[in-house]
Amino acid sequence: MTGTGVHGAPAKAPDEPAGRRREQRGWYWYDWANSVYSTTVLTVFLGPYLTSVAKAAADAHGFVHPLGLPVRAGSFYAYTVSASLLLSVVAMPLAGALADRTGRKKPLLGCCAYAGAAATTGMFFLDGERYLLGGALLIIANVSFVVSMMLYNSFLPQIARPDERDAVSSRGWAFGYAAGALILVADLALYGKHEALGLSEGTAVRICLASAGLWWGAFSVIPLRRLRDRRTIGTEAPGAGPGALPRQGWRQLRETLRGMRRRPLTLSFLLAYLVYNDGVQTVITQASVYGAEELKLDQTTLIVAVLLVQVLAAAGALLMGRLARRYGAQRTVLGSLVAWALTLAAGYFLPARAPLWFFALAVGIGLVLGGSQALSRSLFSHLVPRGKEAEYFSAYEISDRGVSWLGPLVFGVAYQLTGSYRDAIVSLVAFFAVGFVLLARVPVGRAIAAAGNPVPDRI
Repeated sequence: MTGTGVHGAPAKAPDEPAGRRREQRGWYWYDWANSVYSTTVLTVFLGPYLTSVAKAAADAHGFVHPLGLPVRAGSFYAYTVSASLLLSVVAMPLAGALADRTGRKKPLLGCCAYAGAAATTGMFFLDGERYLLGGALLIIANVSFVVSMMLYNSFLPQIARPDERDAVSSRGWAFGYAAGALILVADLALYGKHEALGLSEGTAVRICLASAGLWWGAFSVIPLRRLRDRRTIGTEAPGAGPGALPRQGWRQLRETLRGMRRRPLTLSFLLAYLVYNDGVQTVITQASVYGAEELKLDQTTLIVAVLLVQVLAAAGALLMGRLARRYGAQRTVLGSLVAWALTLAAGYFLPARAPLWFFALAVGIGLVLGGSQALSRSLFSHLVPRGKEAEYFSAYEISDRGVSWLGPLVFGVAYQLTGSYRDAIVSLVAFFAVGFVLLARVPVGRAIAAAGNPVPDRI
């Protein structure tokens, strides 16, 4: 959706080397800034804590009633994540149309970054029975996070030449992993010593949540100072008032998807990815709830487990990269989906109050997490016609978020119907099984050739 060269003139060539590298260095820092939200808030603390707040507000039957609807307290967090992602799908075309029309992505990025940071910082006030406040803050923070990442990614074609983009993108991911691990170590120290510091467990968690928001806001200053907007042909089109922006955004998305229909093999791969990636994203957001509520593990154990995942995800990506060179990327991704399914199935049988077994589960997730996502992205890049990289990856971003609400919804409904988080977690195996079947049916070599790209010797 956003990004110079989407549905318009080709992107302006990146500027002179010194200025380009300065922008690249600034760009890395947004990954450093927002990855703490993803790790500390979504992955570790908010799921179990918001669930406990919802349970404190529940009636005698274990239900809360947001908007008058009966919702099992244990499903409230999953439903809220799902709702935030649905709203993100509405917000992204609007933000994309506004950015394309005005050429002012940086102010939009700043608005999203600071709205998300403020909502996350506000989670300090999430105590007692304020589950509705927690749900509202999560929706604001998550929509802001998703839209800001779309805007952030769209800067890449502007600040890096084609031969630089893999390295620049990888360094951004590395900054994010480093920030996530660093803040988790600090969270572990604070949470582990909360009694010695005279803090209650809930207060320690709320400090960790709020600190993620302060971190996000503080470090967003660097990219916002160094990145710069570029005006493009077609901005500020005459007669396109503010009311036309939503229509313009959806029209651009429809045009891109209509063009992709002429390449059904690329769409087939994209469909497979969207299914199994929905399972991946749901595991990331719901694993801590499963560990806390079903396995009765304390917050320290969950933090250590996520640290394991953070470290091993990078190692797993390197390992799977070597496997891909030997066996091909498609086969390696298929193997990773089998590993995902087996890991979740094993998770169903984990005994309660057994941290070592949960750490073993974290090792399994970490080893396949980074590699399955990295290789999927590289596979998709082969299926994109030359000159349409930004256009296809923009549609990919919106399509990805467009179904990523389904996994949390399935997880929440499974718990709603059964009252068991074990049944909820094992229900996610279906996403990896269906994704495996869909991916196995894609003739990737033919798909690459159909996109007009050279077919690698091993794919």
